[in-house]
This record gives sequence, structure tokens and C-alpha cells, in this order.
Amino acid sequence: MFIIIGLLFLALYALIVFYIGWSGWTWMKPAVSRRFRLFYTVALVFLACSLFLSRMVEGSAILSVIGSYWLALFSLLIMLLPLVHLTVWLTRLTRLPRHSIQKWSGIATLILLAGLLGYGSFNAYSPTVRSYDIHIDKVGPENGELHIVMASDMHFSYLSGKNHAERMVEEINALEPDIVLFPGDIVDDDIVPYKDKGIGDILSEIEAPLGVFASLGNHDRFKGETEELIGLIEESGVRVLYDETIQIGDWLTLVGRKDYSDTKRAELSSLTEDVDRSRPVIMLEHQPVEFDITKDQGIDLMVSGHTHHGQIAPGHLITDRLFENDWGHLQKGSLHSIVSSGYGFWGPPIRIGSRAEIVSIHVRFSNSESKRN
Repeated sequence: MFIIIGLLFLALYALIVFYIGWSGWTWMKPAVSRRFRLFYTVALVFLACSLFLSRMVEGSAILSVIGSYWLALFSLLIMLLPLVHLTVWLTRLTRLPRHSIQKWSGIATLILLAGLLGYGSFNAYSPTVRSYDIHIDKVGPENGELHIVMASDMHFSYLSGKNHAERMVEEINALEPDIVLFPGDIVDDDIVPYKDKGIGDILSEIEAPLGVFASLGNHDRFKGETEELIGLIEESGVRVLYDETIQIGDWLTLVGRKDYSDTKRAELSSLTEDVDRSRPVIMLEHQPVEFDITKDQGIDLMVSGHTHHGQIAPGHLITDRLFENDWGHLQKGSLHSIVSSGYGFWGPPIRIGSRAEIVSIHVRFSNSESKRN
């Protein structure tokens, strides 16, 4: 069954690549030499294959960068080309010269493509801070308040590298959090750039009195032993909760889960069996799933990522259908779910209809001074 689905996917991908290639071919055919058209064909085939080669050849920076930017072009052209062809077809109902229409439609496509790439890159590399205020009706710390800073889906790689990590740490420290949470997808299927770019040393500079904690996501399951990744992350002072429950002080419980795609992950009920549910319980769950189970197990706040809020519109329409909460804050009974669009990106370093973000969560408990006043 999986083989059939894979073959169908490859066939559909090949048809779309052919459509993109044919569109460029018909536009430039009258103006360029036969030798250039041959180069164009070879380059297109290489670019189409780079998407898969970059995932097969671990540690290849060149293939990773080429594959990511090809995926950006591929995604945008899928949206642009049908609109351009429809517009060209409609102009045939007018007396406008067909040759001029063909020429300027290609130029307009290139301008739009460049504009969208620039805008999307800005959204991907210029993170914003998203703030939420929530109330948990339990006794918290002495002052009754907790400031959580959360960042998900960093996807540290060759394009989301040292500078992006340094910017994140600088922004986190500027927010002066009590605790920092990373709910998964810290790397992007490849541990090599994490090590080569010294990401761990950068993360070790995060300042949070209660500590820095992480869970793992589906892209943290790289070609190797998970224990190696956990060891590297924990060297930077980040505690990884891999189907674990820990107590912070005498008032807070943290639960960190394996990713939902992991068939060996424990049931939540077994992780919370000995948890004092009269005290606040916060959970790191990479994918925003199983809200009803989470609520029934007495979790007060679940922080998640994974969805990227679609990353490239209209992807957000799909994630909105797939997840009960694909971005932002949702409350179900006593459970608060906060889902981030992510700090990094998967594949193409662009975001359209979403933006890279760091999440600031101000939690007030029943014993907070502001509530009493």
C-alpha cells in the first residue's frame, strides 16, 4: 500500500515539475538558443531531484540549500502559474497582441516570484513575539505568576543556523522568562549542522531561573540514535523530557511526551499516574492532538508546534482542518492549548501567511496578587 502511495506521489510530482518546465520552455523558446534550452532542461531535472537527494545524503550543505530553495520555487509556482495561464487565456478574448502577452506574462511571473520570495524570507527570518495571558485556577508560586517563553520548530539546519539561533537566544533573554519550553523539532532530520554550527553552545546562553526544557518532534527522529541527540541537547543545559514527568520546586509538574508519530510512546495516563493534579501541570506535546484525553488527565497547559500555521498560504486552510487548534490559544474546560507557528521553517526558508515567532505566556494562578486585587 505504501509503495503504491509513494509511486502515485512521485507521478504527481513529476507531472507538476513537467508543467513548470513546460511553462518556462514555452515562454523563453523564441528568445534563447538551443544550447541554453538544453541547459534549462538538465538544470530543472537536477533541481527536481535535489529535493530527495538532500534528504538522502546526510550532512550535505549544498544539496540541503539547493533542495530547500527549489521547494520554495516549486511551492510558489504551483500557485502562480495557473493564475498566469488563466489570465493569458482570458486575454485571447481581446485584441491584444498574443506575442506581447506571452512576453509580459513571463516577466510578470518572475517579478511576482521574486517579490514573494523576498516577502516570505522576511517572514521566516524576522521573528515576532506573540503574547498570551492565561489563568490557571490552582495555587502557583509565591507571587502567583509565571512567565513562560516557548519556541517550537526551530529546525536548526544549514539555512536555520547560527545567526537564527543567536537571534532566538537574544530575544528569549530580553523577555526575562521564568522558564523556557521547546516542544519539539529542534533539528531538521540531520544532526550534523547542529553540531557543526555550535547550536548547543548558543542555547547554553539562555537565562531562565526555573530552567530550559524540551520535548522531541517528528523531525528530531534523524538517521541515528535518539539518545545521541538528547545527549547533545542536554549538554547545552536543556533538559529533554522524553516521555517523562518531573517536579519543579514543590508546586509545578512538567510532562514531556514523545512525538505522536512514535508508536512506542507511553499513554498519558501512565505518565500522570503519580502526579498531584491539585498543583499546576504543564505539558510539552509537539503535535497539538488528543485534547480530550489531555483535559481528562488534568493537564492545565499544553504547548505545541508542528503545524507551522501552514507556513505557506493556503497551507493554513489544511492545518485548520487537520487540527482542532492549529495556531494560537484554545481553552477546553480547564485545559489551555497554545500552538506556535514555529521559530524556524521546514524546507523552503519562506513564510507566506505565517511568520516566525517566539511565544510569551503570562500565567496567573489563583494566588496571584493581581487576582486578589
